[in-house]
Order: sequence, then C-alpha cells, then structure tokens
Amino acid sequence: MNQIEIRANFSGPEAAQEALHKLQALRAFEVNGLYESGWLTATVDANVVDRAVHLIEQIGGSTETIG
Repeated sequence: MNQIEIRANFSGPEAAQEALHKLQALRAFEVNGLYESGWLTATVDANVVDRAVHLIEQIGGSTETIG
C-alpha cells in the first residue's frame, strides 16, 4: 500500500478543522497538525491523494505532497 503525506496551510483554524473532518471521511491514515494555526499534515492512500488535495484546495488551503 503506497501512502502519500500532504502538508496543508489554511488561513484560519476553522478551515483546518473542516479539512480534518473531511480527510477523516476519506479514511486518511493519520491527520495531525496545529489546527489553531491553520496547519495540518495528512497521510493518505495514493489512490485518494488527488481527491484529498482537491478537497483541501476547495476549503481554501494550499498543499504540498511528499512521497
């Protein structure tokens, strides 16, 4: 199973929290971050990385993928 890490930055904590919940619905393996600062890191299956990045961008986040 190939896993990809996504780092995301949001303008505020509300957007980061929204992304957290939506990434959990995508069955992310792990989601961590400093939500109050608008940062999070998610590890997702390679099969859903495009959906996860699109979801983050829809909420207003910017992303960087690693892996």
